[in-house]
Amino acid sequence: MNYGFYIIMAAQFFSSLADNALLVAAIAALVLLQSPEWFTPMLKLFFTVSYVMLAPFVGAFADAMPKGRVMFVTNVIKIAGCLLLFVCAWLPAPGESFYRPVLLAYGVVGLGAAAYSPAKYGILTEYLPHQKLVVANGWIEGLTVASIILGTVLGGVLIDPGVSSGLLAIDLPRIDTGIDSGPEAAILAIIAFYVIAAIFNLYIPRTGVDHRAPSRNPLFLIHEFAHCVRLLWSDKLGQISLATTTLFWGAGATLQFIVLKWAEVALGYTLSQATVLQGIFAVGIAAGALIAARFVPLNRAVNVVPVGIAMGLIVIIMIFVRNVTVAIPLMVLLGALAGFFVVPMNALLQHRGHILMGAGHSIAVQNFNENLSILVLLGVYALLIWLNLSIYTVIVLFGVFVAVTMALVRQRHLNNLRSGPLPTIPSEAHH
Repeated sequence: MNYGFYIIMAAQFFSSLADNALLVAAIAALVLLQSPEWFTPMLKLFFTVSYVMLAPFVGAFADAMPKGRVMFVTNVIKIAGCLLLFVCAWLPAPGESFYRPVLLAYGVVGLGAAAYSPAKYGILTEYLPHQKLVVANGWIEGLTVASIILGTVLGGVLIDPGVSSGLLAIDLPRIDTGIDSGPEAAILAIIAFYVIAAIFNLYIPRTGVDHRAPSRNPLFLIHEFAHCVRLLWSDKLGQISLATTTLFWGAGATLQFIVLKWAEVALGYTLSQATVLQGIFAVGIAAGALIAARFVPLNRAVNVVPVGIAMGLIVIIMIFVRNVTVAIPLMVLLGALAGFFVVPMNALLQHRGHILMGAGHSIAVQNFNENLSILVLLGVYALLIWLNLSIYTVIVLFGVFVAVTMALVRQRHLNNLRSGPLPTIPSEAHH
């Protein structure tokens, strides 16, 4: 890999690191404002809605100019969202009208992230030769997991009372910063990581690809996007991989909030301590992803669907756990199952999408479905919390839903096998 590739990876890493740290800081801001508990999952919902609403258009936007410039512009949008969130964090009085700006500000960051996504994947297909794409995707998966782990832990560290008090003690001569809370200090620190990512964006090499979108007509873009959605859902392998990754990311986003609440109730953890458990879960994902990449070839990717069923059932064990010595290995196990499951399915989805419609359109369809799943499942979770259901009841409902849905997907695949030959996958292709 050459120098330009590592510039691309560094830009993506710091932007994703900041995304994951910011979620923790935003949750802390809602806690500071004494918001109802059901507002917490609404953060991710507001972040995700742009992915769904703008799915037909972000691909065309990413293709209309050099990818490095797209990534720079979208990082600037994220910084603007952070600044809005910073302003919202010191609104003086609690009350529902004061929680909404936090959600809207975090939604602006989501707008930047939605437009950033197709560019960060598309740059690789433009910049690298075909034979290096598998290795490059391995780097992306590894760095994404690392950014989740480190970003979540970073967010937890920045809102920790000891660390935040140190940040608040920093005074600039003759300048009144007005910073008087941990979340405010954390948000400003996180902005620095977005700035670093934006600087790397400026040095992403030009690929020489012609950046002219085939059409800027919104109706044409919506029609073309709808066609791509139908195409991928009607493919016998595409529909299985898309269904499983769609469920996985929706369930994963929900589990992120379930773990925070469960750690508070079952283990007596603070928000800062609970983020460490999220980091441990992500370590498990990294381990599972490495094992899958080593031992599961692309032509046997569908064989991992039963692992998704097992993951749903094992989640239910959380209701019996009351101490950290059991919680840590359970989080590692769940993460490992998740990583082992999602990496082959994601590779299969990318393979079928590239063949059917090209990488850019495939990523847009994937983002749309996965983030629609996040919206729906987080909305259901917020509703259950609003109804004051016990977190243990929520965990059981969640685990059963995942297991049953994965079982239905597996049955669909078996039906496809019986109905005729499946599309061929090169046996030597690995992800």
